[in-house]
Amino acid sequence: MPPTDIAAKPQNRPCMAVHRMLELGRKVASFAALSLFMSCAAHAQADVQEPIKLQIIGGLDAVTQYTKIEQPFWQSGIEALSAGRISATIRPLNGGGLRSQEMLQLLRLGVVTFGTAILSDVEGEAPELNAVDLPALNPDVATLRQSVDAFRGHLRELLRDRFGIELLGVYVYPAQVLFCAKPFKGLDDLSGRKVRTSSVGQSEMMAALGALPMILPFAQTTAALRDGIADCAITGTLSGYEIGLPNVSTAVHTFAVNWGVSIFGANEAYWHSLPADARGVIRRAVSQLEEKIWSQAQADTDLGLACDAGKAACSGKSERPMTVVPTSAADKKRRRQLLAGVVLPHWFARCGQDCVTSWNTYLKPIHDIEVNAP
Repeated sequence: MPPTDIAAKPQNRPCMAVHRMLELGRKVASFAALSLFMSCAAHAQADVQEPIKLQIIGGLDAVTQYTKIEQPFWQSGIEALSAGRISATIRPLNGGGLRSQEMLQLLRLGVVTFGTAILSDVEGEAPELNAVDLPALNPDVATLRQSVDAFRGHLRELLRDRFGIELLGVYVYPAQVLFCAKPFKGLDDLSGRKVRTSSVGQSEMMAALGALPMILPFAQTTAALRDGIADCAITGTLSGYEIGLPNVSTAVHTFAVNWGVSIFGANEAYWHSLPADARGVIRRAVSQLEEKIWSQAQADTDLGLACDAGKAACSGKSERPMTVVPTSAADKKRRRQLLAGVVLPHWFARCGQDCVTSWNTYLKPIHDIEVNAP
């Protein structure tokens, strides 16, 4: 064997060993990288394919907001917006034996995971929540938007801290107005009349006008007027038409007592159990839904009055057109007096210093009404 060959073997063994080690390292690294990639891909695929099914409690049944906006949105719209990942079932707030007044507790306990609460209905739980929709506070949608925008951040904190509810949306119905079986000319004509109301605040305002308030569920409104249990009723301009009030009433006032503001929220624990990207989709989707509901509120306020008067070709047009009573200068002056002298003092008395502070911080700058706390 040549000397050169003998000398070459001890020199090459270390190099060959290093080469094998490098090859082995590359294979291990490649295998590790491939395993990591496949694991990530599997997790990503699982996230993409994981279906999310929501159960929603919406607004009041048999009115436009629910039948034409909320119901189709949750039945099909959310699925389209989430590329098929999120689906939902929905039922109305006044269906299935639920009590609207208990919605905050149902959400807090997780019995309802996503639900709607009408603020005037849950005022007994926390009067401060209804700050934005007090009777006589917002004469039009523009003013109502200002009130809600100013109060929304505080409303979110109240719901989260006191009830464990994540606020997702703030909805509004058409203007809540007076329907009466017999003719009237304005607010001061209500003295002695039995008036269906839906909240303590409405009842206090009607009592200050000399009326006899009675709180009745929305579903009983038409029957109450038909059977003479009530002489007048406060409800939405369009929702009143849709439940047949023109058939049992003769006159409707344009004066907006309030707007039936509601919140849409989720049980906080359930909300945070959802994937972050899914929460983002739902929040953006509800924001779109909210804007659609608000845009519809003013249109439905005007449409409702036109339907009530028989001036619009509405579905199920009434056989007996109603008299639309305009809001007079005297009514506008009376509104300010009622708000400052009746509505706010009674609300402060029910709620205490929290409401005084909320009013002075968020709403007084908009409405410019000074009220002495009780």
